[in-house]
Amino acid sequence: MEDTITPYVTPKLWQRILCLIYDFLLLLAIIFIASFIFVPLFSKMDSEYFKPLYQFYLLIIMGLYFIWFWTHGGQTLAMQTWKLRLVDANGGSITKKQAITRYLLALLVYPFFCIGIIWIFFDRDRQFLHDRIAGTRIIKL
Repeated sequence: MEDTITPYVTPKLWQRILCLIYDFLLLLAIIFIASFIFVPLFSKMDSEYFKPLYQFYLLIIMGLYFIWFWTHGGQTLAMQTWKLRLVDANGGSITKKQAITRYLLALLVYPFFCIGIIWIFFDRDRQFLHDRIAGTRIIKL
C-alpha cells in the first residue's frame, strides 16, 4: 500500500477538544430532556433494574444523536460551529456501520485515560484511535 497525499486539512487538537466540550454541553441538554421523559415512567427509581436500564437508555440516546448527525451531513451541531466534518478515509460520507463503530469505539477508548486522544500524537495522520479503526477522519472545512 503506497502513501497518498490527502487534500484534506486535519484540524488542530485544540479545535477538536473545544468541539468535544461543546458537544458535551449539548449532550447535557439532551440527557436532561431524555431523563425528563424516562424517569417519570418508573414509579420505583430505587429498584435494582432502574440504574442499568436508565444508563443503557442514555447511551442509546447519545448514540442516536451522534450517529444521526454523522450520517446526515457528517457534522454534529458542535462540528458545524467549528467547521469540522466527519468523512470516510476517501473523503466521502460515512456509512451507518462506520458511525456505529466509531461511536462504540469512542465509548471504549475515552474512559481509559483518553487513549483515543493521546493516540493522535502517534498517528501519522493525527487522527483519533476510533477514527483510525472505523475508517473515518475529521477534516477542517
